[in-house]
Amino acid sequence: MPVFFFALSFVGSIHWLHAIAALLIIHLLIYPSSNGYNSYMDRDTDSIGGLEKPEQPTKELFYVTIAMDIAALLLAYFVNPLFAFGLVVYILFSRLYSYRGIRLKKYPVIGYVTVVLNQGALIFALVFYTADKTGVQDIPLIPLAASIFLIGGFYPITQVYQHAADKKDNVRTISMLLGKRGTFVFCGIMYAIAFALLFIQYNSTGSIRMFIILQLFFIPVVFYFIKWFVAVFKDEKAASFKNTMRMNMLAATCTNLAFITIIILHQIG
Repeated sequence: MPVFFFALSFVGSIHWLHAIAALLIIHLLIYPSSNGYNSYMDRDTDSIGGLEKPEQPTKELFYVTIAMDIAALLLAYFVNPLFAFGLVVYILFSRLYSYRGIRLKKYPVIGYVTVVLNQGALIFALVFYTADKTGVQDIPLIPLAASIFLIGGFYPITQVYQHAADKKDNVRTISMLLGKRGTFVFCGIMYAIAFALLFIQYNSTGSIRMFIILQLFFIPVVFYFIKWFVAVFKDEKAASFKNTMRMNMLAATCTNLAFITIIILHQIG
């Protein structure tokens, strides 16, 4: 949800019906379908992807993901044909990422770029275009770039506890390439670039107050990130499933609340 609310926070005049439809289609159909397909292909036995003890997927899960994709595309077409086309692109690259015949996820850089462009730039553009009541197609490029770096800073952290499971599956992630300590440094740099871009955006539009509000919401995230990084630097075993889930939950909650607050402030003037 963070990228959805992030994109929506830059829409001047929101078409609320389209925005709600996009929210439900993306988060109740597209994302679960992609996660389900990835689980079907991975067949993990160790903690991974938010599940400490994942159950083995069945063939029925594969059929469910197809049904969800079809439903999502049909609904998206009625909202906006271009929105539906964009979701086709998202589904395609999501499958290329997971499908064992191609398996982009086993290549650290290509897999990483696929995720940040798909979940960052593409989702940002689709939400902005679909939710904009004016129909203006000039998507703000600085926030679009910031979405790439926000996902770029978040995604490797989700892989930091999965090294053993990924190695067993012959997958080499960007986090494995960087190492556990290096992952934290890399993610910190990505977030710094993202916030630098957001400062430029908010400052250029006379909305520096929004940037300050965003920083206030991120104080708990930064505090936990630094505390966790110090723990991992001392002992890499601290890069555990439970600590990762705590980070994910805290970051998602604070990010969502921050951008929802900014949306409300924008809409009430």
